[in-house]
Amino acid sequence: MNEKVLHQESERFGKLQEYMREFVYGGIDGAVTTFAVVAGGFGANLDTGIIIILGFANLLADGFSMSVGAYLSAKTDRENFKKHEKIEYWEVENIPEKEREEIREIYEAKGFKGELLEKVVDQICSDKDLWVAEMMKDELEMMEENKSPFKIGLATLISFILVGFIPLLVYLIDFFSPIEKHLFLYTSILTGVAFMIIGWMKSWVNQTAVGRSIFETLALGLLAAMVAFYVGDLLEGFFIK
Repeated sequence: MNEKVLHQESERFGKLQEYMREFVYGGIDGAVTTFAVVAGGFGANLDTGIIIILGFANLLADGFSMSVGAYLSAKTDRENFKKHEKIEYWEVENIPEKEREEIREIYEAKGFKGELLEKVVDQICSDKDLWVAEMMKDELEMMEENKSPFKIGLATLISFILVGFIPLLVYLIDFFSPIEKHLFLYTSILTGVAFMIIGWMKSWVNQTAVGRSIFETLALGLLAAMVAFYVGDLLEGFFIK
C-alpha cells in the first residue's frame, strides 16, 4: 500500500473520529431507550410481537427526534457564532480604538507588559481576521465548530439505531425461530455487553478512566431498565386483565 493511499485512509479515519462523541452518546441513548422499552414490556408480560412493535416504534421515532435535535443544536451554535463574529468585524471596522484597548487588556491579563505588550497588540491589530478571532476566543470565549451539523445529526441517528437495535435482537430472533425461555436474560446479557463497549468508547472520547466509564454506562442502563420494569409490572395490574 503506497504512501498516498495510507494518507487518504488516515484522513478518512480522522474525519470519522471527529464524530465519535456523537456516535457514543447516540449509542448510549439508543440502548437505554430500547432496553427500557423491552424491560417495561417484560415487566408487563407483553407478547414478543408487541415488545418488538413498541421497541422499533421507539427506536425509529426517538432516533429521528434525537438526530434532528443534535442537528438543530449544532446549526444554532454555528449561526450564533457567525452572528457574534459579524458584530466583532463591525466593531473592529467602526470603533477600532475601543477594540484595540480590549486586546491590550486581554494580553495584560495574560502577563504581557511594556514594549512586548505593544508589539503583540500591534501584530494582532494589523490583521483584521486575527483580531476578530482573538476577540471571539478571549473576550466572548466562543470557538467555531467546524463539524457539519448534518453529519452530527447523521452520526447520532446511525449510532442510536445500531446500538438501540441490540436489545431487540433476541426478541426478533424468537419471533421467527422461538427460543421460548430466558428471553429477557439473554437480552440483558447482550445489552450489558453493548453498554460495556459503548462505555469503553466513552472513556476514550472523554479521556476518563475505563472502569469508571463502563460502570457509569452499565448503571445508567440498569437504572432505566429497573424503572421501566417496575412501571410495566405496576401498570399491568391496572390496564391488563
